[in-house]
Amino acid sequence: MKFGVVTFPGSNCDQDMVYILKEVLNQEVVSLWHKDRDLQGVDMVVLPGGFSFGDYLRSGAIAKFSPIMNDVIAHAQKGGYVLGICNGFQILTETGLLDGALLHNNNQKFICKNVFLNPVSKSAAITQGLDQDKAYSVPIAHGEGRYYAAEDTITKLEENDQVLFKYCDANGEQGDAYNPNGSILNIAGITNKDKNVFGMMPHPERSSDPVLQNRDGASLFDSLLKHC
Repeated sequence: MKFGVVTFPGSNCDQDMVYILKEVLNQEVVSLWHKDRDLQGVDMVVLPGGFSFGDYLRSGAIAKFSPIMNDVIAHAQKGGYVLGICNGFQILTETGLLDGALLHNNNQKFICKNVFLNPVSKSAAITQGLDQDKAYSVPIAHGEGRYYAAEDTITKLEENDQVLFKYCDANGEQGDAYNPNGSILNIAGITNKDKNVFGMMPHPERSSDPVLQNRDGASLFDSLLKHC
């Protein structure tokens, strides 16, 4: 699979993502600048974490106007794959490729720590290959990660099997005590109805390298590669 990782002014996880995809997972990867208008024939566009345009206005609110996003949206609308991590997830909700919004954490603080995730969707490529009885350890690092959507939207997400991950404890138990940012229903990631656009706040690229002694994040990428 050929990946394209987009860099916006303020991105800081783009090279981490390139390294994991290319050096650890042995995939073809190209770097894309936010002013580019050519996706170079990639199968999957990755919008990485960071602070695009300094997170002014709202996280992702300015990045959605970058020239490349017109092509990313067209790519997704034609069935092409798009993955947004952290700030990338925020950009996807700003563009409307994913439902809902990412609000300030309920404690109004930036949170950087390891959390546990339950895979939820049985039909999305990023979760199909995961063990739904396992809690996966994946780091978060965000100040605006509280997922919110209207009640009818949440109902549709659940009915269409669009919830990718929920925050939990090490044993897979869900509850307010294991929700790091106040996300509605502990939601940590979602997909669109066609299941070709994926967004999540946790950073699987930060738990994929064997050097870090945690490869839970690599399991997510392995699932993508197998089921896309």
